[in-house]
Amino acid sequence: MPRTEAVLQQIRQDQRENILKAAQAVFAKRGSSATMAEIAEEAGISQGLAYRYFASKEELFSILVKRSMQAADDYDQIIRKLPGTPEEKIRAIIERLLELRRERPGYYQFLYQMINDESMPIELRRMMSKRGVAFQKEIRRLIVEGQKLGQVTQDNPDQLVESLLACIEGLWRRMSFLDPANTREILLPDARIILRMLRPDKDMVP
Repeated sequence: MPRTEAVLQQIRQDQRENILKAAQAVFAKRGSSATMAEIAEEAGISQGLAYRYFASKEELFSILVKRSMQAADDYDQIIRKLPGTPEEKIRAIIERLLELRRERPGYYQFLYQMINDESMPIELRRMMSKRGVAFQKEIRRLIVEGQKLGQVTQDNPDQLVESLLACIEGLWRRMSFLDPANTREILLPDARIILRMLRPDKDMVP
């Protein structure tokens, strides 16, 4: 029985996603030095077939970056709708950030490659920078609200944002570097441990 157009379309879509998934894995390891041949090998297809779906590795890279930025925008919408006090919202965000890094190590390795790749097109670099700034502003807003309610220490909010994010990223990078194959099994700290750096001085135990 001949395949219907709907079936053929699904096959093409599945193959397209297969190539994108492979590209993300290769870019995560190799950065911009990755080749279409390596991506095709990771996807289990010929290089010629890969080119039937995507004109170049640059096109693949651009699509993956834009997808990650859209996912970040969607996450921002979720953050704004979180229930609870500023402290509870910050805790929920930290828990989710840690959970995502445990669940999707390859995705975050890809993101780190992008951030540190100076050869990335200026348009994409600006997009990532804008996205990062927006996220930091949202965290800062919650910290300032928490300070007004006495839930967060009165230290400089910008320094608190940097310290908080540096702690999360530093922990994950160190642990994934030590055992990159078993990131999901690594015991990342409970969000409460990280939150202690935001606690007001009166809550600190000597």
